[in-house]
Amino acid sequence: KEEMMAANRGAPPSSKFVGDSRKLAKLMVGDAKTQLAFLALGGWDTHVNQGGSQGQLARKLKPIGQGLATLVKALEPIYANTVIVVMSEFGRTLAENGNKGTDHGHGNVMWVLGGGVRGGKVYGEWPGLAESQLYEKRDLAVTTDFREVLMPVLREHMEIGDSNLAQIFPGFTSNQSLGLL
Repeated sequence: KEEMMAANRGAPPSSKFVGDSRKLAKLMVGDAKTQLAFLALGGWDTHVNQGGSQGQLARKLKPIGQGLATLVKALEPIYANTVIVVMSEFGRTLAENGNKGTDHGHGNVMWVLGGGVRGGKVYGEWPGLAESQLYEKRDLAVTTDFREVLMPVLREHMEIGDSNLAQIFPGFTSNQSLGLL
């Protein structure tokens, strides 16, 4: 439990996400100057007993879905002009470990939703789950740099120019156009 709390670095558990989403939407709808916000969620460093649809991972994911639905509904007056990005700093291994959990992995997923997002599909390259396609034969391969997702949000949605993007992502050159927006 102490390790989990240290890994969270003060981030609230996912159970707080619905209420935090409601508060954030109220702030953003009520104040046009608030154009960028972050919510952090802790409790994801689960290596033991993740379980299936009724396990601890499912119990953590459910409030994420509820919180995102709450956020979308509460942002309704401005949702058409909103982009929401859900991301993590680490993935999980594909296979279960000996403790009925998963360990830190390589590849990950990002969710992008909002009024201007061309949703309903998976963007990026999907190599599959065959062992020969996995990174070190155990993890999803990284096929899309996270900056490839964030750059169009900053450039096209927030209208941040290339010189400023170079300061945000120094030394990074975009190699693909995902067509998210």
